[in-house]
Amino acid sequence: MAKQVLLAMIGGSGLYEMPGLRNTREYNIDTPFGKTSAPVIIGELEGQSVAFLARHGIGHHLTPSEVPYRANIYALKSLGVQRIISISACGSLKEEFAPGHIVIPDQIYDNTHGRTRSFFGEGLVAHVSVADPFCLDLSDQLESAVGAAGGVLHRNGALITIEGPRFSTKAESNTYRTWGMSIIGMTASPEAFLAREAEICYATMAHVTDYDVWHVSEAPVTVEIVIQTLNKNTALAQEAVRSLARNLKHERRCNCTHALSTALITRKEAIPPETRQKLDLLVNKYL
Repeated sequence: MAKQVLLAMIGGSGLYEMPGLRNTREYNIDTPFGKTSAPVIIGELEGQSVAFLARHGIGHHLTPSEVPYRANIYALKSLGVQRIISISACGSLKEEFAPGHIVIPDQIYDNTHGRTRSFFGEGLVAHVSVADPFCLDLSDQLESAVGAAGGVLHRNGALITIEGPRFSTKAESNTYRTWGMSIIGMTASPEAFLAREAEICYATMAHVTDYDVWHVSEAPVTVEIVIQTLNKNTALAQEAVRSLARNLKHERRCNCTHALSTALITRKEAIPPETRQKLDLLVNKYL
């Protein structure tokens, strides 16, 4: 790779086909946490070296719980990626967040129960701060990019992550609304938390596809509804990505860059050598 890969997109494989993406190459990356969901595609976009990763695999064959989140984030870290934009579908839990709109959330509520949420363990303990799980600086830049692309945008809001792959019951959906949640999805956790452990900036471009099942005057969410709305928003997402790449600030001025500096609690001499080797990419500069 001629240039460092500063920016990565995790989302659907349709992003690879955007106008202006050139000199693409495919990388199959093995990690200590297994293989990635799909090959990482790296190309040149607006003068930047940009990576793309299909979260659910080519052809969308992985459920939200089957996505190898740790392998995906570790692989992007190994490529030198500094920033990740998650592009995903979401359901709206607020009347004003209508289908076709885009939300850049500022909070996550993790309501999953069957996923490995951390790189750490096996003799090395880290307690990383995720009070603000999305990078503010990257979210600001993403907001500008979506605005330049002409999207109807909502900034901030809490994204609740459910296990899936099923959609919510009406009782669940209405409960999430009483909790103050704004949108609902299935993949933000543990992806955002792993990105923080890897000291990678992370922000989400959430495309509202439906009103989940709480809205009495709208049809309950179906796969057909989700795909129809995502297809309509593909051009908008592509233009926002191009705008972000074109105007990306190279210097990072956020706390994401040193998220592990105060998180490691295990004494160096107590860390098993095999664990130290496994996590060397993440912790070497601190040990």
